[in-house]
Amino acid sequence: MKTTFRLKAVLFLVVACMFTSAAMAQTTKPIASPRDSVSGVVNGATITINYGSPSVKGRKIWGGLVPYNAVWRTGANEATRFTTTKDITVEGKTLPAGTYDFFAIPGEKTWTIIFNSVANQWGAFKYDASKDVLRVTVKPKASVMHERLVYKINGDGFELMWDELKVPVKTK
Repeated sequence: MKTTFRLKAVLFLVVACMFTSAAMAQTTKPIASPRDSVSGVVNGATITINYGSPSVKGRKIWGGLVPYNAVWRTGANEATRFTTTKDITVEGKTLPAGTYDFFAIPGEKTWTIIFNSVANQWGAFKYDASKDVLRVTVKPKASVMHERLVYKINGDGFELMWDELKVPVKTK
């Protein structure tokens, strides 16, 4: 009787170890479009851009994955958030201090940059143009390849860079 009990206990322990090992061996996949952020100071205002950073993965981005002439969340998943601690000018127009969702309407020759007062939206599914605080027009430029979407803040403003394109936006 004791031998049977011991055999059952050992068998149970072996099976439990096998399940534990199998569970621990499972790896989590990396996030396809991880959140990222960048901060910098432009003319005394701290600017922070928080965004989802998708990859090109061999896809046609401009005019493909991101269609021309349609509102885009300027990143992946949650809409990109743009925060400024002081009033700034964007392409010569005033943007009050605050947090905004940042959208764009990409075009082949020009882009419309949009700061929307409804922060923390998921994507652009509920985007409402009546809530836009500021719209400006900028010109995209050819760039070196960026596999992941990135933003850069510099003394002149900020840039969105992805694939072989960069979109500079002047701020003061």
